[in-house]
Amino acid sequence: MRIGTRLALATLPMSAALLFPTAAAWAWPRPDAGDPFTMTVDDVGCRSGRVAVTLRNQTRQLVRFDLQADAVSVATGSIPARKTIVRQVPVDRGSRAEIEAYSVAEHHPDTLIDSTSVENDCPWGHARHGRLPYTGPPADLMGKLATAGGLVVMGGILWWYGSIWPRAAS
Repeated sequence: MRIGTRLALATLPMSAALLFPTAAAWAWPRPDAGDPFTMTVDDVGCRSGRVAVTLRNQTRQLVRFDLQADAVSVATGSIPARKTIVRQVPVDRGSRAEIEAYSVAEHHPDTLIDSTSVENDCPWGHARHGRLPYTGPPADLMGKLATAGGLVVMGGILWWYGSIWPRAAS
């Protein structure tokens, strides 16, 4: 198979996704048309240990919400029509949290709008108390092991060449 054919076959799925975006729902996620608001979650801020959650009202009326982190309510309130609000959700260092946004309506059970999992994997900063994080084995040990391995391989090559060299001279 020629290189041009291979390239054409390799780009075929992506070109199909670009030409037919309705067939490729995975390429452009869209919010559910029936949802009263959408939720987007930013990365965890390393200094604050908080994540910014943005809620956008898609309707022309006031919408009530309940924001939960690991099934514990962290923010409730309402979003004005066609407006956006931002709430900060704390995430402990070295842990993860499942953030869920619920639509709250009178006489109806809460409806899950969106959920996502965030992880606070920031470096631990000044809370080390003199201990450095583990970064692997010491460099001098790895250098000694590499030298020893090289010497063993070189010795094997010299042993093999020394065993065939006198016979090759005849």
